[in-house]
Formats: sequence, structure tokens, C-alpha cells
Amino acid sequence: MDQARSTISKIFNGEPRSYTRFNLTQNMEGENSHVEMKLSSDVDEELGPSGGEHLNQNQNHMRQSYLRHSKRSPKNVCFMVIATLLIFVIGYLIGYLAHHKQDKDAAICAPAFAGSDDNEEPVQEEFEPTLDWEDLKTLLKNKLIPDRFEASFRSYGLESHEAGTAADEKMASLVYSSFKDYRMNPWHDEHYVKLQSLSPSSPNTIKFNGEVIGTPRGYAAYSATGTAEGRLLYAHYGMDSDFRSLQDRGIDLTGSVVLVRAGKLSFAEKVANAAKQNVHLGSGDPYTPGFPSFNHTQFPPAQSSGLPSILAQTISANTAAKLFDKMSGQNAPSTWEEGGLQGVIYKLGDINDNVTVEVNNVLMEKKITNVFGVIKGFVDPDRYVVIGAQRDSWGPGFAKATVGTTLLMELACALSEMVKNDGFKPRRSIIFASWSAGEYGSVGTTEWLEGYLTSLNLKAFSYISLDGTIRGEWKLKNFEQNTILLFMPMRTDDASYPFLAFSGIPSISFCFAGNRGPDYQYFGTLEDTRQKLEYIMSTRTTQFAMAAAQVAGHMALRLVHDHLLRLDVSKYNSKIRSYVSQINRLVSQQSSSSLKNLNMQWLMSAYGSFSRASSDLLDNIQNSDLTDVEMCRNINDRIMRVEHNLLSPYVSPKDIPFRHIIFGSGSHTLSDLVDHLNAMRNNMPNASVDRFRNQFALATWTIQGCSNALSGEIWEKDNQI
Repeated sequence: MDQARSTISKIFNGEPRSYTRFNLTQNMEGENSHVEMKLSSDVDEELGPSGGEHLNQNQNHMRQSYLRHSKRSPKNVCFMVIATLLIFVIGYLIGYLAHHKQDKDAAICAPAFAGSDDNEEPVQEEFEPTLDWEDLKTLLKNKLIPDRFEASFRSYGLESHEAGTAADEKMASLVYSSFKDYRMNPWHDEHYVKLQSLSPSSPNTIKFNGEVIGTPRGYAAYSATGTAEGRLLYAHYGMDSDFRSLQDRGIDLTGSVVLVRAGKLSFAEKVANAAKQNVHLGSGDPYTPGFPSFNHTQFPPAQSSGLPSILAQTISANTAAKLFDKMSGQNAPSTWEEGGLQGVIYKLGDINDNVTVEVNNVLMEKKITNVFGVIKGFVDPDRYVVIGAQRDSWGPGFAKATVGTTLLMELACALSEMVKNDGFKPRRSIIFASWSAGEYGSVGTTEWLEGYLTSLNLKAFSYISLDGTIRGEWKLKNFEQNTILLFMPMRTDDASYPFLAFSGIPSISFCFAGNRGPDYQYFGTLEDTRQKLEYIMSTRTTQFAMAAAQVAGHMALRLVHDHLLRLDVSKYNSKIRSYVSQINRLVSQQSSSSLKNLNMQWLMSAYGSFSRASSDLLDNIQNSDLTDVEMCRNINDRIMRVEHNLLSPYVSPKDIPFRHIIFGSGSHTLSDLVDHLNAMRNNMPNASVDRFRNQFALATWTIQGCSNALSGEIWEKDNQI
């Protein structure tokens, strides 16, 4: 009867018979991060430690009452017997139903076992979301309101919010407060990093034949300081092919000062192509390479191998026009003028065009703050997609930072409202991240990844970048038809790149771009204002921002709504096969006898193992039981391992941060194997047969190791090497 009464009380009060509580800690550190699950019985909660005593008292009270009223008429006795039997039957039925309900409730987040036969397989029942995919898309669209976007543009569109300044900290506090209002359990982490800035007393200068042409207000982060002098050469976008084109014309590049256009490549890659050193070809604080800058990190003095030994300086379009006006020499190829400065005649430069560059940047330690909020999942809360945006900028940074921060906050507001008010229950968690020091090379992002790399492994399964999502409008007559989908390689200055190439987390960035492509001419300048963007977007910035929020929101919702992650690992088959084919062809063309004995079967077998493992995984997915929680989790874990296991284990993140063998940079990559073979064929002095054999072996075993992890359990390995 007590159980029946308790059950009835709970039915009307809406209290479950048992509950499961998950705790996903915000601190993210390896030794402290954990998922806590507690099961609590309603009987324990109601009775407490003295529950048995209260129960005995109730029984004594009932016994005394019965003795006092034992003298009843036969009619009353008969009535009491019938009533007692009726109550007993009702109590039994309610107890049975409550017990059955308790088992089903407990199965939401924990395994439920059917039957008592030891030979029977455990049966898992999974919580089902109350909203289907179409419901979610409609809800999200309705939550994204133009007035909110306008308000966020005003709140986060400060004139200046450079990393490590009071304005940056003010904006970080605003983001934190908003996450708190959205009940997203916000937290933050702080890093003390070394950042460059302009010298307050000695400006950077550009001189042409002794005449000062400009004193730039911008600068290239982590450039070497001092003075450089030499002949001025125009090298288009600074790509390898551009420098080869100059050499084919008989132009000596030695000791020259190179003028290159913005776009196509990151600034760091341009300088890396001009010299073997560069303006920090990496990300994060270059003075703590491979480890985080927490609390004035005390390590022996170190610096990234990517720091430059040459000077680099950004200049404005006006300064570039003045230099071209004074340059002589051959006319530049016509293709090098396309989309360039109006009314400017492009010259390649001459021996008498002497330029002096003076860089006086100062290095200072500054505190930067990353801010986070979380919407916790209901099935796998310890698996999460990260959505992030750069918060800082040099100057206004409206397109570079304000738009992305607005998208981040509006998505956080919309999705948290969907959970609170509309019954949205994501299977996995969503972390929202506001990064600082993005302008210096994704410093805040990389420091966080370095600090929590072990915690994030096989937990963070995707990263979606909101940086620079609006860069132009494709000019077609009908707005509904102006979407042309283009896939492009991820550049090293992309905020998603460290997630992919450093941490092995599948990542994506996207943007609306104009007819000239994704290069936005005002990035990193004082002209990156809302007025400029509105002009380019035909005053429809808000509409495009809402569309971008929907794109990012759909990706995130798909990743946390579906039973299985929508990450197609078989796409890597064609990528690896392409490299294997190129390497095989180039090896067969080598004249070196020592290389002719190289057995390509090793690499081909490793690729074959990967191909079979990915095919087997697809078969498992197609034949999977989506109601089996454990099976879905195992399949998802296998999917998540692929990107991480494409990071070469044979190079140090301190020396080579981007260890991905396909999308990284360095001698461990498959592209470098192809380049090395081409260098050997052309008898280049930097080519080495022994070094290539080492590269070949390590790349082979990286692919084989990835295929082993993809295949699942140890007894399912397909090792034919």
C-alpha cells in the first residue's frame, strides 16, 4: 500500500521513480574532467535514513485502530473485506505499472537487461527526442530574428577590441553574462601570451630610393625586427608558381624585397614561399610551441621553429600604388593585373628600384581570455560539437569578428531557448566558444587545444567556425538562385585549421562570397567596417547573417540530433588513393638505383587496409540497430578516431604542430613525399634518398595505424603488411 500510495503521489506530482544526473565539468582538464552519473531511488528519498522507523509506527497505528473497531456487524465486515480486496488489486496493478515505468525510465541513460537467462544478450532502450528533424529546422528559423541580430551588431561592434586590451576584456565579460542568462553554465580560461604591437615611439616605415613612401598603421604579427634593404620585385600572390615564373624570366631573387598581393594564401605562407623562414607559419603563442601559456607558463626559453628571421610588413593599397608608380623593369604578366588596383601599371621591378623596410614592433606579454558556454546532451553528454568565433580584431573588424560573434551569440540564444521552452533534447552536447587573439594566428584557439588536448581526444567530434562568414554577394538576378557551392582547401590562417591539423578534430569553415572568391579586401584593415560590408552586400548584411546562422545551426543540430555522426570517412579513400598513385608513378620514373628497389606494396597495402576498413564501417552503419545505444556509441567512436589517427605520431607537436598527413605541413605529409620525389627527379640539392625512405615508411605506418583504429576491436584488424 505504501508503494501504491507513493506511486499515485508521483503520478500526480510528475516525479520520476528514479533519475539519472550527468555532470559535464566545465574545467575541461584531464585530471578533473569527468562525467558523473548518479542513480537515486524514490524510496530512499522519501523514507530517508529513518524510513523504517516511520513505517513501523504506521503499522502499529493501523493495528491499534483495528483492535478498537473490531466489533463490527456482519454487513460491515463483508463491506470491509470487499473494500480491502479491491484496494489490494488496485495497489498491485499500480505497483506493477510503476515498476515497469521505472525500468523504462532507467533505460534512458543506462543499459536495461531483459530476462534472467545468462545467455540472453542485453537489450538497450534509448531515449527518443520529442522533435523530428523538420521540427528542429522550423524552430531554429523562427528563433533567428532580425532585430536580435541588429542589437548584437551594435553590442559587439566596437571600434577597437584588440586582443589583451580592456575593450577585449569588456566584450569577454559581455559574452560571459549572456551565456549565463541563457543558463549555459559559462566558464572561461586565461592564457598569458606574447603578442606584438606597434612601437609607440618608432613607427615602421617604407622607403623607395631614400624617400619615405609610407608609415603603415598595420603590421605582420611576429615579424623579425630591424631594417632590410634590396631591389623591389613584384611576385603576384607569392605562391611557389609565382616565384618560379620570375626565375624563368631570368630574375635573381637573392637579396630582394618582394611585394605580394593579399589573397589566395595566408600572410605566413606568402613569406614562407619567399624564404625558408616565415612570419610564424603556425598558430598559437610561438614562444610556447606545443604547450599552453597558462598562468605565466614557466618553461625553459623556447620559440617556434616557424618564427621568421626575415622582416615582413603589411602595407595599404595606397602605399602599394605609390610603389608601382615608381617601379620600372618588365611589365607584369596580364594575369597578374586582374582584379588589381585601378589605373596602376604593374611592373616586375628593376635592379635600380631600391626599397628599405624598417620594422620596430615590440613584444609584450598579455592576458587573453576565452569564454565558453554549453548545452549538455541527454544521451552522450561527454561527446560534443564546438561552435566558435573570433572575438578580437585590429580595428573595427566588423566582417572579421563582429559578424562571427553575433552569429555565435544568436545561435546560443536560439538553441538554449529550444531546449528550455520547445522540448529540444540533443543527444550530444554543444559547446560555444568565444576566442581571443585570433588576429595573431588563432592564438586563443590553439592555446586551448594545447591545454586540453588529452581531454578533447575522442570527445570533441567536430568544430564549426563562424569567422568571416560574410565576404561578398554572388551577383545574380534572383536572390534565391545565387548560391553556388564551392569547396576549397583550408588555409593555415583559418580558425578551423588548428582543430583539424593540430588536434585531429573534423572541422569546417564556410562563407558567403562574391564573384571574386572568398578573399575579402578589408580583412585586417581599419576599413573593415559595417558600412563597407553593407555596400558590398547591397545593404543585406543582416539577411545574410541570418542565413549563415541557419547553415551553421543545421550542421550543429544534425551532429547532435542523429543517432550516428554524419561524417563520411570513405571520402578519404579517394584522397589517399590519389597520393598513392602519384607516388607510385614518380617512383617508377626515378633513375636512382637505390630508389628503384623501393617496394611500393607497403604503401599500397596500407591504403587497401584503410579502404576495406572504411567500407566495413559503412556496412556496419547500414546494418546497425539505431535503438542500441552502445552500438551507436561504438560506431561513432570509430568515426571520430579517423581524423585523430591521421596525425603523424612520428613528429613532435612542439616542432611540427600541424601533424595531419593530408592537411598538415611538413616532411611527414603525403604532399611532401610527392614534392621530394619531384626534387629527386630534378636533382635538387635538398633531395635525399635515405630521407625519402624514412618519410615513406613513416607515412605508410600512419595510414596503417589509422586503418587499424577504424576497423574496431583488436580481433578485427586487417594487417597484411
